[in-house]
Amino acid sequence: MTSVIQYYGTGRRKTATARVRLIPGTGTVKVNGRTLEDYVGNRPGLVRDINSPFEVVDASGRFDVLVTVCGGGISGQAGAIRHGIARALAEAGPQNRPLLRTGSLLTRDPRAKERKKYGRKRARKRFQFSKR
Repeated sequence: MTSVIQYYGTGRRKTATARVRLIPGTGTVKVNGRTLEDYVGNRPGLVRDINSPFEVVDASGRFDVLVTVCGGGISGQAGAIRHGIARALAEAGPQNRPLLRTGSLLTRDPRAKERKKYGRKRARKRFQFSKR
């Protein structure tokens, strides 16, 4: 039995979490058992966003990507996948880390939904102020 070299990375964005496996191969991307184009639908910006770590380190078509993602919406999941791919590429080659760092692909995006406060309708919305 031969062991295949695999690189792992966990990515997070908003409430989405993606577990990413990179396997040397032809460049196919499977997200929860479906192709990437099938998963994100007709949103080419998300496909470009997900593939951006490969373009930064010039590794397009060198790895097969297997992703398990849960939580959040499609945009948050795409950001989590991108973060996970970047982390796995940093693990794959130490020379990739500075390139990914300058593209700020290894940094987790801290933006998330702000909680609703009591006595208000939404997180920041106040009731109408009347001077008289």
